[in-house]
Amino acid sequence: MHIGFIGLGQMGIAMAQNLLKSEHSLAIYNRTRDKAEPLIKAGATWASSPAEAAYEADAVFTMVSDDAALQEVTMGELGLLNGLSEGAVHLSCSTISPDTARQLAQEHQHRNSRYVACPVFGKPEVAQAAKLWVCVSGETAAKDDVRPLLDLIGQGIYDFGEDPGAANVVKLSGNFLLGCAIEAMAEAFTLGEKNNISRTSLYEFFSTTLFASPVYRNYGKLIADEVYQPVGAPPALIRKDMRLLLDEAEKALVPMPFANIVFQQLTATVAKGKNNIDWAGFAGQVSENAGLKK
Repeated sequence: MHIGFIGLGQMGIAMAQNLLKSEHSLAIYNRTRDKAEPLIKAGATWASSPAEAAYEADAVFTMVSDDAALQEVTMGELGLLNGLSEGAVHLSCSTISPDTARQLAQEHQHRNSRYVACPVFGKPEVAQAAKLWVCVSGETAAKDDVRPLLDLIGQGIYDFGEDPGAANVVKLSGNFLLGCAIEAMAEAFTLGEKNNISRTSLYEFFSTTLFASPVYRNYGKLIADEVYQPVGAPPALIRKDMRLLLDEAEKALVPMPFANIVFQQLTATVAKGKNNIDWAGFAGQVSENAGLKK
């Protein structure tokens, strides 16, 4: 197959590298070319626009920051819809609102191309190892056609039906659950610290007993050590996701008070200019409010 890939941030470049390791050809586009150089040296073809990346492609991946960026690279003057062939599939891996996914699916239908929502869970190092968890929704035939490509980037693909927005509801819900876990660990570790119990000992106990799961092991270590490096996703990016979640909850009449807590913690983190840390760094607000910050 001939594949296009648009958006070469930390996640995008790792996913594109795994696609490039296969027998498929790859055309890539990013707003800045310098991020694409390692892929070009490895055999990818540089495209000067999203439309060019989509030209004659069987499938095009997009991994961009937000709804506006995705709409621009899809429907803009040089957007991928202007290059995508009839029957080709757009695989949208970005974390966006479910309504934007549905709108884009309709636009593709009007152009006789196809849209599959496939947001992913996992940090950049997980993407590098091709161990992402992939959520998909959209037209069944399109999902079947691109399944071999998704197997190249993920360790598991989960299908949430034909509604193009469904996979994005799952993605927003997942980020909400991660945020709640981060807040809960921050509060528990801080309470322990104020009672002369080391954060590390609490982390080691809980992450190997009651909460022996990847979330508590991985994010828990960042929170216990209060070292929020390397940056998987910055606070501003996940704050956007929490805003989308709250918008969706409001439309569906679902009270989500915990989501508001996570959103406000991220807002405070961004307001203080703390953007060069992993988003779990919002846990620092808990320590600060408890008078523990130096």
